[in-house]
Amino acid sequence: MQFGHLKRREFITLLGGAAAPWPLAAHAQQPTMPVIGFLSPSSQRFDDKLRLAPFREGLKEVGYVEGRNVAIEYRGAEHRYDRLSELTADLLRHQVAVIVAAAVKPALAAKAASTTVPIVFAIAGDPTELGLVASYNRPGGNITGVSFTTVAKQFEALHEVAPPATVIGCLLNPDNPTTKVWTREAQEATRTLGRKLEVLHARNETEIESAFATIVQKRVGALVVTSDELFNSRPEQLVALTAHHMLPAVFSQREFVLLGGLMSYGGSLSDLYRQVAVYTGRILKGANPSDLPVIQPTKVELVINVKTAKTLGVNFPLSLLGRSDEVIE
Repeated sequence: MQFGHLKRREFITLLGGAAAPWPLAAHAQQPTMPVIGFLSPSSQRFDDKLRLAPFREGLKEVGYVEGRNVAIEYRGAEHRYDRLSELTADLLRHQVAVIVAAAVKPALAAKAASTTVPIVFAIAGDPTELGLVASYNRPGGNITGVSFTTVAKQFEALHEVAPPATVIGCLLNPDNPTTKVWTREAQEATRTLGRKLEVLHARNETEIESAFATIVQKRVGALVVTSDELFNSRPEQLVALTAHHMLPAVFSQREFVLLGGLMSYGGSLSDLYRQVAVYTGRILKGANPSDLPVIQPTKVELVINVKTAKTLGVNFPLSLLGRSDEVIE
């Protein structure tokens, strides 16, 4: 599957094209081996497989191998978002050549900390709405990256599987800067489908449990779980809760489906971080971030779990099965 402002061919052409050199040395004398600062809201245990592994693979594609001709300084906030400013300042003290911001809050923290060090973000959300860039095609300043939003498509896919659901829930973290935009997208999606929307908020593990109590009270018949660091770090809890309440749900990452979730629809994390790495490599070679348009993932994954569908008593229509990237029996 493909979507976004740039198609794969255009993306490859862009990477091969000439770009105005970016003055990496403007903010400080760079070390002999360039250093990439990797700023994450999560933990290294979580990031090693899902983010850093594909990022390193992407770097190899553009000629950079960690320890040979590039170094990576990792900083993870362990979901303590108040630490992001401090962690960003620490990376700047290490004279990093580029900061990779792995989610919205790290991107906002990095942007607030420096107007000279190039920043490449990987976010779920609209970077123009968030104030990260001036526009997709002309980001401006020292920041660019890869972004995606799939809320509307998640609602459509879930509606195909659970058409009797008159009320569809949407689980959001109110502390996530994208929540306002995603709430609007959820409202538009349910209105188009002729269904009622129940917005559910959760800021922590306890509030996730409370949200499911509300789901029972409000007779929610299906659930969209948005992409959020809190939710993505607790797949076992969310899958167990949807199973306990016999609730058809769609998630943003395939990891939920591998654990027994019904289905997922979202940008492929491996593809996302390979693209981020390619942009990072281009900047290390002299490209100006403002000349690199914000792109969306070239691959969006629809993953479905047939066994879970049977347990829930729902059926995947042939049209959805035909569009799926992975079917788990």
